Order: sequence, then structure tokens, then C-alpha cells
Amino acid sequence: MTDIPQPQTRRFPEPAAMLTVLHPVTWFPPMWAYLCGTVSSGVSPLEKPGLVILGIVLAGPVVCGMSQAANDWCDRHVDAINEPDRPIPSGRIPGRWGLYQALFMSVLALLIGWQLGPWGFVATILGVAAAWAYSAEPVRLKKSGWWGPGLVGLSYETLPWFTGAAVLSAGAPSIYVVIIALLYGIGAHGIMTLNDFKALEGDRATGVNSLPVTLGPEKAAWVASIVMTVPQVVVIALLWLWDRPFHAAGVTAVLLVQFWAMSVMMKDPKGKAPWYNGVGVVLYVSGMMISAFAIRSLGVGA
Repeated sequence: MTDIPQPQTRRFPEPAAMLTVLHPVTWFPPMWAYLCGTVSSGVSPLEKPGLVILGIVLAGPVVCGMSQAANDWCDRHVDAINEPDRPIPSGRIPGRWGLYQALFMSVLALLIGWQLGPWGFVATILGVAAAWAYSAEPVRLKKSGWWGPGLVGLSYETLPWFTGAAVLSAGAPSIYVVIIALLYGIGAHGIMTLNDFKALEGDRATGVNSLPVTLGPEKAAWVASIVMTVPQVVVIALLWLWDRPFHAAGVTAVLLVQFWAMSVMMKDPKGKAPWYNGVGVVLYVSGMMISAFAIRSLGVGA
């Protein structure tokens, strides 16, 4: 793939533009998931505040920020169509500076991950590898509307949740943690599908087969809603089975509000998908924390 023409008005990138490609608004889900992991571990986060803070910084600004920088570099051709004012296609980050920033942050992530012990380091390796596999050729799983969102969902929710629990407990998390973290990671596939709506035209023009491209906005919105819903229903059933009825009721409540938000989105899937990502995602991650508190005592001492 050849480089796209860029306005060559700068030799060095704008500092503000280098922050922009990290997309700080995307940091919250993995940071929250890591915090859910620490809560669900059964170890009080107050006992090891340094590991909690370092892990949150690693999950959000560093690994997630790096993944966004890598994606912006690898997507510069798509962004030239969808959003030409973004830092790289606009020339505010000229030449290959976008690539250098993503590579530097990949190394930084591994250095920080090393400080979290073997579990944290291996998880960081997986997170960095997943980021590049999603965005970069020849793998570029982003081209698939199934594999791409699935990888991101697991990387944003399951991996940091598992890591937070493993780092705080200094060992493998309980099976309860693994199951719940995996379910919320699977459900996040739907969130990532809705995120693809904003790049519909550019994805179609550049051969990225996102679900909004291959299925159309209405069917893709239905698929995303079902994929988000089913894992949460399973979580509710498991919490009842594990004798956590009040927590199950809490997750049920946030899911019911999500149904309302989904009904609003379905009236105009393409126009309302960004709105849902602001409203529905808050509800989704609220259920994650409720579930984390529900399972924190399960399996402890077993």
C-alpha cells in the first residue's frame, strides 16, 4: 500500500496532534476493565495501590493509546476519505512520525508491563500484538466485520480484566473471573460494530468489510444489539446460579435500560449509533462493575 499524499508544511508533528491520535476518549473501557479485574480478584485494591494505578495507566493511555496511534497510521488512507482533517492525512503529523509514535509506545508498553510481573508482562505482549494484528497489513483483522470487532472486544474488556485480577492476586484468576471477563469481552463485539458506523463510506471504498458495510446499517445494528445482549443475559443467569441475586438484579436493570437505548437507535441506526456508544456503553460497563463485586468472594480460598 503506497503512502497517501500529505500537505508537507511541517517537518515535526504538532504536540496536540500527537495527543489527538491517542484518542483519549477510548481509554476508559480498558482502564475500567482493569479496575473491574482488581475488584473481582478478591484482593482489596487499597492493598496494592501502586499496581492498580500502574495497570490502569498501562491499559488506557499506553496500550490503548498505542493501539489508536497504530490504527490511525494504518488507516491514513481511509481517514483521507472519511475525515481528511485528522492529524495524519491533514499533515499535522507529517511523514512517518505517526508510525514512529506507535512503535515507541509499543516499546513503552512492554517496559511498563514488565513492572507488573509475569502475568502483566505476558498480557501486555498479547495486547500489543493484538493492536498491530487488528490494524496492520498483512494481517489487518480490521478488514473482517467479525474477527476485527471480536479481537478488539477481547482486548478492551477481557484481557485487561483478566490482567487486573492476575496482577493483584499474583496468580491465575478464578474460573468465575475468567468466565465473566470473557462474556463481557464477547459482548463488546457489538460495541465495536456500532463504532464502525462512523467510517462506513471510507470502509466501503477501501475494502474494509465491517458489518455496516456487508450487512447494511439496519441489520448490523440488530446484530450488534443481539451480540451485546446475549452475554449479559448469560451473566445474569450465572449470578443467580452463584447465589448473587441482588447483583443479578442490578445487571438486569442496566440491561433493561439498554433495551430502551437500543429501541431509540433502531429508528436511525447510522445516525444514532454514536449516541448509543455514549449512552449504552456507560450502562454496559456499569454491569461489568456490578458483576466484579458479585464474584470477588467466589473462589477465594478455594
